[in-house]
Amino acid sequence: MKRSTVFKFIAVVAALLIWQIAAMAVGLDMLLASPLQVAGRMLSVWREDGFLSTVVFSLGRVFAGFLLAFVAGIVLGVLSGRFKAVEYMLWPYVVTFRAVPVASFIILCLIWLSSRQLTVFIAFLIVFPVIYGNVLQGIKSTDPAMKEMSALFKVPWGRRFLYIYLPSIKPYLLSACSTAAGMAWKAGVAAEIIGVVKGSIGEKLYEAKIYLQSADLFAWTIIIIILSVIMEKAFLFLLKRAFAGVEKL
Repeated sequence: MKRSTVFKFIAVVAALLIWQIAAMAVGLDMLLASPLQVAGRMLSVWREDGFLSTVVFSLGRVFAGFLLAFVAGIVLGVLSGRFKAVEYMLWPYVVTFRAVPVASFIILCLIWLSSRQLTVFIAFLIVFPVIYGNVLQGIKSTDPAMKEMSALFKVPWGRRFLYIYLPSIKPYLLSACSTAAGMAWKAGVAAEIIGVVKGSIGEKLYEAKIYLQSADLFAWTIIIIILSVIMEKAFLFLLKRAFAGVEKL
């Protein structure tokens, strides 16, 4: 077993012990459930009616927002890398998306959108600047000598992108997707909580808060973490396979 794995295991055990001690010190399950209580709730929550539909509802909408931002970020990032005018036109929007608090976006969007559309749109707004910025940075970091050589020999832009720009974009895009997957879940679930979106994981967290069910709160939070990790790993696996396929062309 790797040393880093051992240290991570020790850190997790220590965190659980601190959690257990804190729960014992508080002495009220409704305020802070113990790890054992949360584990027991995790074993029972998935057998409840509507569990699968709740998970699918939130997962589908968070992933839809993430995927839309992924496509838009790549397309507009590439266009901005090629045409400075596009970069300048998009700059105020990207800065706004990065700076404005998520809660403000959610409240504004509740005025314009139905609550069931809210998760997709908020996930898109939060993920887009990350994908766009990394794609643009990848293009800007491309070896200048390679760009000059391709321009000298009048290589078509499509070939330039495939063989010169894409290898430069790859590490930036993989890093962006790894970060953005977790951000999509944070923003998406926050939108569900504030908008009290019926049939969502956010609604379950809101109910746990209303009825002081801390075991449910922790259990659903762990479920969100698991779903986030699965989505991130699955998407990165497919993206790496896609890059490998392109590299063989």
